[in-house]
Amino acid sequence: MDIASLVGFVIGVGIIVAAIATGGDVMLFINMPSLLIVFGGTFGVSLMRIPLADFFRSFSVLVKAFINKKQDPNELIEEGVKLADIARKNGLLALEGETISNDFLQKGINLLVDGHDPVFVKKILTQEIDQMIARNEVGQDMWKGVGDLAPAMGMIGTLVGLVQMLANMSDPASIGPAMAVALLTTLYGAMVANCFALPMVDKLGKVMLYEKTNKELVVETISGIQEGMNPKVLESLLSSYISDKKRKKDEG
Repeated sequence: MDIASLVGFVIGVGIIVAAIATGGDVMLFINMPSLLIVFGGTFGVSLMRIPLADFFRSFSVLVKAFINKKQDPNELIEEGVKLADIARKNGLLALEGETISNDFLQKGINLLVDGHDPVFVKKILTQEIDQMIARNEVGQDMWKGVGDLAPAMGMIGTLVGLVQMLANMSDPASIGPAMAVALLTTLYGAMVANCFALPMVDKLGKVMLYEKTNKELVVETISGIQEGMNPKVLESLLSSYISDKKRKKDEG
């Protein structure tokens, strides 16, 4: 689980709720018409922007911002170098019984063991990376749209509330609810955009970049193994995928 996403969300929303609570009755800030305008309007218009399948898929992509498997690239390098050493000494078929921690690396090794052409293997693995990027971009686009639409729906709700208030100025009892709709929709829209949707877009972008880099490292590993590259040379090549600070230093 990505603790930063969860903690950041709880702190961001928690501080706002705490500020509201210290100023009076929290229930004053809950208004059903405002919630319907912002949430219903935002997701309704989002359905107009993208296909239904992409709309639902974007929620599964969103989960990655909170739950994602971030494997240390140093571990991938160590594992790749070990497999390269085995293949160089005993041949590619010797890799068939090896336990591999990364599913993408396992897929690549299976393709090697099956004897596929290097160009074909690289094409298959690269296509999977491209598909992963495309899926994530669909999710990012959806939530970026939510971040843009929610404040706009808040503004629409504000205008609705103002019209209702101005139309019933002769009835003092109707002014309060209309003003609540006018103000709270703006608040809800701003919170949805700035406390959730837009930060999630940024986090998904970083998660995708991390996954993409690891997968590209795996593709380079597979190519090196298939070419019979010296394990030490392969290790130096793969180390270029990570920053100097994150590289494991040789203690010997």
